[in-house]
Amino acid sequence: MSLDNDVLRQAPLFRTLDEEAASALRASMGETRLARGETLFHEGDPGDRLYIVTEGKVKLGRTSSDGRENLLAILGPGQMFGELSLFDPGPRSATVTAVTESSFLSLSHDVMMKWLDGRPQVALGMLTQLASRLRKTNEVVADLVFSDVPGRVSKALLDLADRFGRTADDGVHVHHDLTQEELAQLVGASRETVNKALADFASRGWIRLEPRSVVIMDIERMRRRAR
Repeated sequence: MSLDNDVLRQAPLFRTLDEEAASALRASMGETRLARGETLFHEGDPGDRLYIVTEGKVKLGRTSSDGRENLLAILGPGQMFGELSLFDPGPRSATVTAVTESSFLSLSHDVMMKWLDGRPQVALGMLTQLASRLRKTNEVVADLVFSDVPGRVSKALLDLADRFGRTADDGVHVHHDLTQEELAQLVGASRETVNKALADFASRGWIRLEPRSVVIMDIERMRRRAR
């Protein structure tokens, strides 16, 4: 298997496929590369393709009517987005921008519909992805209602650590590649409030702040604060 296919195995769509089926589906997918800061598509653009990140990180964001931005998610290798357009082609619900240099594989609506016919394991992979995305959305809504900003900051850092963290002697190094403003948008709070929470965590010795990254030194305290 190529490195591409190794990454694809992390995606729910490919997890249950055998080698032959995975390779055949991979052959029917398109490839895209973006430089850091480039946009793949904008909220409201027509869309009928699913994308899987094979390298780098991307952010999914929305803009309110008064111009405020909110980050819905940060995604990395093996994660999918745009799956709604496979079943319901229409305007994109978010803008997707490369946080780092990134590459993607994409699958069109027409190809996917052919693949779903007679392949229940592929349909199950898609349902798993959709269910996971819905569960995540429900958690975000609940957090905005019930959790304070420091709790949301802690939870966001732990989520980033799960996907992008590297364990070392001094803690978990999380190279999230986000600016302070982007981290605040991900948490759904002002940059000042988020920075205050980060400074508080740092003063307690729970984390160490570095440019576009953080070292979590007391992960248990951070987990307790996230609850």
